[in-house]
Amino acid sequence: MKPVLATLRQKYPELDVEELEIWHNQTNQQTFAAMSRQYGLKNAGIPLVLIGDTVLAGDGQIIAHLEERVLLEKERLHSGDTTPDTMAPGMVSTGPAVLTPQMVVVPALVDSLNPCALSVLVFLLISIAAAANRRRIFLIGGSYIAAVFLFHLFMGIGIFSFVTLTGLSKAFALIGAAVAVILGLITLSDVIRNKETFFLSVSESGKGVMSQYIRIASIPAAFVLGVLAGLLGFSCTGGIYISILALMSRSLTFTAGLPYLLLYNIIFVLPLVLITLLAAYGMSPEKADSWRVEHKRALRLVIGLVLVALGVVVFFGWFG
Repeated sequence: MKPVLATLRQKYPELDVEELEIWHNQTNQQTFAAMSRQYGLKNAGIPLVLIGDTVLAGDGQIIAHLEERVLLEKERLHSGDTTPDTMAPGMVSTGPAVLTPQMVVVPALVDSLNPCALSVLVFLLISIAAAANRRRIFLIGGSYIAAVFLFHLFMGIGIFSFVTLTGLSKAFALIGAAVAVILGLITLSDVIRNKETFFLSVSESGKGVMSQYIRIASIPAAFVLGVLAGLLGFSCTGGIYISILALMSRSLTFTAGLPYLLLYNIIFVLPLVLITLLAAYGMSPEKADSWRVEHKRALRLVIGLVLVALGVVVFFGWFG
């Protein structure tokens, strides 16, 4: 867009152009997010031009309409008219709902109760509960939880930063919506057919690899186990996470989205923290495993419904 703006500056010396770079400048990122909300933009990407009450998004629209809008704005100002100009292509009258913490917390809570996420820690605690003191349970459980948290956080940061850097937020949102709906329907199908083994679960080979680290049950092994659980179980636990990332990519810059990523992953590991605390203070890990087995079908049902709902929400852009 720089040559286009340079030409317009020469042609219309009175034109005041302010360029704001949003990838490295946090203040400009906040301005960008605020202006996107103010102008009701569903998927604010760059390049983006704001002139008067008009928004032009994307190089094609800017090249086709910017000079026209400059002339209309110039004519309006010279006539003394202070009434906002009519909306041009790319402008919408009302904006989508702003992504709120509640929209992140509820899916994160559902995802945190995924049997895939809980089972590995439960088996690890079962393996050490009889011989370990409270301090050792905290250290080994904490090491596992820290690894799970960091894996999912950095996975989210990597995906979200790539999407915002490349400007592929719309494509990613559509792909994320499709993935969520497909995974949700697969999960619901397994529940309806009353299958014992769910399609979206850790493979038998993956379980074999993780069982080796469960038997070792050291602090480093627990950390490696957490990374493996995140990696091998992402097909099981990643659907809701991808959907939230897709929602964020439609309306938030990387800086604005980072707190939501932190919030999601803190919520995601809360049941793991609770199970570790209960095991350290005397509750048998077998009870936690019994609860997991007893309720896994109901939890899968809720997860499947949430996945389908999130996919529909992302696809239609109801929240950005």
